[in-house]
Amino acid sequence: MRYDLVIFDNDGVLVDSEPISNTLLAGYLTELGHPTSYEDSLRDYMGSAMHRVHDLVEERTGRRLPADFDDVFHARVFAAFRADLEAVPGVEDVLKRLVAAGVPYCVASSGSHERIRVGHRKTGLDAWFRDENVFSSEDVGRGKPAPDLFLHAAARMGVEPGRCVVVEDSRLGVQAAMAAGMDVYGFTAMTPEEKLAGARGFFRRMDELPAILGM
Repeated sequence: MRYDLVIFDNDGVLVDSEPISNTLLAGYLTELGHPTSYEDSLRDYMGSAMHRVHDLVEERTGRRLPADFDDVFHARVFAAFRADLEAVPGVEDVLKRLVAAGVPYCVASSGSHERIRVGHRKTGLDAWFRDENVFSSEDVGRGKPAPDLFLHAAARMGVEPGRCVVVEDSRLGVQAAMAAGMDVYGFTAMTPEEKLAGARGFFRRMDELPAILGM
């Protein structure tokens, strides 16, 4: 194993949540008078914290989103997660191999702690992730593409950034990992390679990841 810590993004990497959340986000923004397609949402917001949605809408339109925007959006997302969310195929096998090899791992997500937990409880991934290895953009001042979240996760896990590898599926996440001085591999099940420029390598199926990591 070439690394001392594997840091997973959550949405789109551990749980197959991006189609659900971006469909709902596009629909809600459109309801509020900000026409947004599913493709627009993926391009502009995939992998980002909620503050980016507020910032981009205000920057483009001069109008602020409603004060209860996050609460309404999350209520819709959590209801959909509880009904339909599934784990990314093959991810539990990867986690089993990491445990068997004694390699520490964690999740570092732009989503809130509640969003992470709702998704993990629905998919059974809560058996693999406890409080001590779950990190959210809520824990730091700036979300991706700033490096803060990944650096925070590495520090809490007691591993130097240069000994960490990040598994990401978003442009903003790849940029954050690079800024943190970490190797990053792009998961391309939903995101084309060209949108993950700067990643050390790419893979489309989770069963490819152990070999990439040298396991």
